[in-house]
Amino acid sequence: MAVAMSSTCPGLYCGRVMVNGSVEGECGVCPRGERTNLQKVCERCTESPELYDWLYLGFMAMLPLVLHWFFIEWYSGKKSSSALLQHITAMLECSVSAVVTLLVTEPVGKLSILSCRVQMLSDWYTMLYNPSPDYVNTLHCTQEAVYPLYTIVLIYYAFCLVLMMLLRPLLVKKIACGLGKSDRFKSIYAALYFFPILTVLQAVGGGLLYYAFPYIILVLSLVTLAVYMSASEIQSFKNLVAKKKRLVVLFSHWLLHAYGIISISRLDKLEQDLPLLALVPGPALFYIATAKFTEPSRILSEGGNGH
Repeated sequence: MAVAMSSTCPGLYCGRVMVNGSVEGECGVCPRGERTNLQKVCERCTESPELYDWLYLGFMAMLPLVLHWFFIEWYSGKKSSSALLQHITAMLECSVSAVVTLLVTEPVGKLSILSCRVQMLSDWYTMLYNPSPDYVNTLHCTQEAVYPLYTIVLIYYAFCLVLMMLLRPLLVKKIACGLGKSDRFKSIYAALYFFPILTVLQAVGGGLLYYAFPYIILVLSLVTLAVYMSASEIQSFKNLVAKKKRLVVLFSHWLLHAYGIISISRLDKLEQDLPLLALVPGPALFYIATAKFTEPSRILSEGGNGH
């Protein structure tokens, strides 16, 4: 009878709370860490995240680290030793933030999380689905239906920001002596800009990113690799192995390619999906094989001869 009564709750996310095995109260928002089932009863989130959910969290965790590395490299100039130390510190900040975030999320003190399964895009935007049963009064049922995938990223960004403000200024002041006073802290200033942007991106576009991130990774990693190889004038394997830094950049992009491929395939069928990882070196090999045909000076000279 209680379940039949509870099925009258309007909207997608309104439900009744279960107390001591019986459904009680009026239809409304479920407590944090719960979401409605098909019978419109609030149920506790007790499932472990799927591989795809972990890959999404990994992508959101990577974003600040990649941006840190980019701006450190951009503003460090020729001081490679100071840049390396800052790179390591940035990685340490993000790693510690990730571990602390997992520890403070349910179950507290464990490096695992309990979650509700993402069923559809609207799960990320429950505030848009508050019903008005009588077309006058709105029943507010806004909740985190994808618990904790929405808030855990925001908590992680907060920890990253706090750790950066505690560690990085001291480190930069000690080691970046060769840079001018104004240049010294520019990578930190950049982070103070991109963290709010990432926070808004997660708050507004979290659901869209959840479904699109594998393709974003693949496209961006391909474009940045092509831009880097073009800017560094890498046209042969000899150019590529001339500097260790180039190999580091190449292998980093290969890891991103692999991450994107795994995220798209979700490794549902290992025997079919694992061979796809053989495609990872493809773009770099294709670029090196075709770079000599697209050399601007050669095209211009041939055009000149044609006239």
